[in-house]
Amino acid sequence: MTANAAATPNAVVTSSVVVTLNVVVPASRVADAVRAVPGLAAVLVESGGATLTEPGRAPGGLPTAIPWHDPPARAIVSDNQTWAELEPIVDRLPSIELIQTLSAGVDFLRGVPERLIVSNARGAHGAATAELAMALLLAVRREVPRLVRAQDRREWTPLGELAASLVGERVLVLGAGDLASEFAARALAFGASVTLVGRTAREGVHGVDELAQLIPLHGAVVVLVSANSKTRHLVDADFLRTMPDGATLINVARGPVVDTDALLAELTGGRLTAGLDVTDPEPLPAEHPLWRAPGVLISPHVGGATRGVGERAMAVAVAQLAQFASGRVPDNAVPRADLV
Repeated sequence: MTANAAATPNAVVTSSVVVTLNVVVPASRVADAVRAVPGLAAVLVESGGATLTEPGRAPGGLPTAIPWHDPPARAIVSDNQTWAELEPIVDRLPSIELIQTLSAGVDFLRGVPERLIVSNARGAHGAATAELAMALLLAVRREVPRLVRAQDRREWTPLGELAASLVGERVLVLGAGDLASEFAARALAFGASVTLVGRTAREGVHGVDELAQLIPLHGAVVVLVSANSKTRHLVDADFLRTMPDGATLINVARGPVVDTDALLAELTGGRLTAGLDVTDPEPLPAEHPLWRAPGVLISPHVGGATRGVGERAMAVAVAQLAQFASGRVPDNAVPRADLV
């Protein structure tokens, strides 16, 4: 061991590179991204099936062996692996302290012990997801699905009534983080005004306790909050009933934030319209009445699924891992409330 390595806690020298953090990774592309950062080393333990970085990978079972490595791994990457899939690995590696995801949402990691830090890929998916939220909002307001169906029938059929515009519209955004900021910038460019709602009030952000007063003042609501026990059915029957006639609900967060039955009732009655990238249940069964509800446009949870998503997610993830290797809690460490 060199003098430099000796001065670095929990470090070993491999091929003249000081390894300060071994990271368990589920796929070869993630391993390559981790190894590209000085001081980080990858321990490849393939687990789970299709991932963000390798969407065509076949389903796999639990790993049978974990390669020998030194120093003991203190971090593991989840590329779409649930806690049920990670737990058998973590049980065999009690040195693990951090789970780093390649996604922004962490609801699939519910049940993670409190001793483990969970860090997400916030910043990698916000722009693309905000783009889809805006696309859904524009498509629903300008009645694009009706136009597409008319094109399929080769009918030149002008709309019977004037479509709703975003110019001058007030949009209520449930959320105040990276994704909300990305969406707000796009909404403002279309001439709308935006009201942000966060967990607590602060400059430029209203608190969730103000929702009852805010909802009736906005013609569109965009859901961008994390899924947890406090946000489940945040958009319930009372919330939807308070939205003005003709208002639009957009959900690109998680399906359970919206009460599906309550939304279905409002759509069926023709009072509200909606754009949904996520649903509850998900995937939405073919026989579910939501598919046939009037005024709704549904996409199959593809908000962040654009070209380059894997590279963007890995860039954020390895930056968080590098922070952890240096002795810091990663900037993207998620609140414990998001894991219950």
